[in-house]
Amino acid sequence: MQPDLDRQEAWLSHEELDSVRGRVPILYVAAVPVRVADNGEVVAVGLLLRASETGHMERELIAGRVNYHERVRDALVRHLEKDLGPMALPSVPASPVPFTVAEFFPTPGVTPFHDPRQHAVALSFVVPVRGDCAPQQDALDLAWLTPEEAGQTGLQAEMSGGHGVLLRQALAHLGRSAF
Repeated sequence: MQPDLDRQEAWLSHEELDSVRGRVPILYVAAVPVRVADNGEVVAVGLLLRASETGHMERELIAGRVNYHERVRDALVRHLEKDLGPMALPSVPASPVPFTVAEFFPTPGVTPFHDPRQHAVALSFVVPVRGDCAPQQDALDLAWLTPEEAGQTGLQAEMSGGHGVLLRQALAHLGRSAF
């Protein structure tokens, strides 16, 4: 039987998504946007500022679901452009490889990653961006920090749900130990 490739069922209603979230892990991508010098050295890390559902200001990485029948690479580009703008010009390789896989649980403490809505698995990538970036959607600000600034414990404390842990892992992947 040939698969039906023309299906347009990528979006679920809120009720359907809530039902699925309660039954199966959901695939996500997470991205740490970076600026890279000509010599390949990471000179800046981009972090979004958003208001949480409780009204607290939090720093976040770029993250979002992979849709049905969507390639991981396409999901990465979509979320980067959605949060950083269409002129961000992300450099996502043809076959991206995550620096880690983060497993978010609705129960706090199972892993360092927590999402009260669901069990989610996030393929996490460091992605160089070359273009003009500006916060989009519900992001209030985009801050470009040096790797040393991004590695500060106080900043990572502003990041909930394990995003600070992911940032620390990304910096370690880039050869930057904790500062």
